[in-house]
Amino acid sequence: MYLNLVQIAESFGVSEKVVEGWIRDEGLPHTPDRGRLMFDRAQVAQWAAARGLAAHAGFLAPDTPAFATGCQLAPLLRAGGIWRDIPAGELPGVLDQIVAALPAATPPVRQLLSQRLRAKGGVNWAPIGGGFALPHPGTRIALGRGSGTLALVLLRDALPLAEPPADGVPVTRMFFCIAPSPRAHLDLLGRLSRLLSRGPLRELVTSGGSNDAIVQALATSDASGNGATNPEAKR
Repeated sequence: MYLNLVQIAESFGVSEKVVEGWIRDEGLPHTPDRGRLMFDRAQVAQWAAARGLAAHAGFLAPDTPAFATGCQLAPLLRAGGIWRDIPAGELPGVLDQIVAALPAATPPVRQLLSQRLRAKGGVNWAPIGGGFALPHPGTRIALGRGSGTLALVLLRDALPLAEPPADGVPVTRMFFCIAPSPRAHLDLLGRLSRLLSRGPLRELVTSGGSNDAIVQALATSDASGNGATNPEAKR
């Protein structure tokens, strides 16, 4: 799976300029693609491991992570819902509705989030290949425990992006997430990225599986993770 510059920077918790410096000075593996920098996930993970870098969050998280943040995907999806047959032009309004139902958030916070998402660069669309994307807020958000949401949006037509996906497959399926904290943000993106790279969740979404089946696939994933309960909550 290939990642873009923004995804690599988020996974390491550094700026894009730092990643560019690693390319220039440390030999970070990358592939130029139509003016963009793309990164093979496995190559980057090996590069990071050889240097002792903490490449274990977000899109670079290992396949069997300890879910240190304790966030579970199924309850988040129940909060955000599954939206089907949405015209791409109506997507901003759908995101507004998802934010309006954000659990454990006050009306002013929801209004501020909607304004941020509608601003230029307010959403990082993060295409991950195969017609899937993981859109999320372009700025870090700290909502606190009990908040956060995840929504599956299935588009009627392709999402118009400023830069087309690296594999050339138009984006029509997306999991939009707002995490309760920056740490949980990286965890959720990494877990969703892995689940959509292969396995039953990807198959269900691609084949038009029922809402209940999709939620159950996420619940199964939640239950199979080690340390699914947040250890920090016991302190």
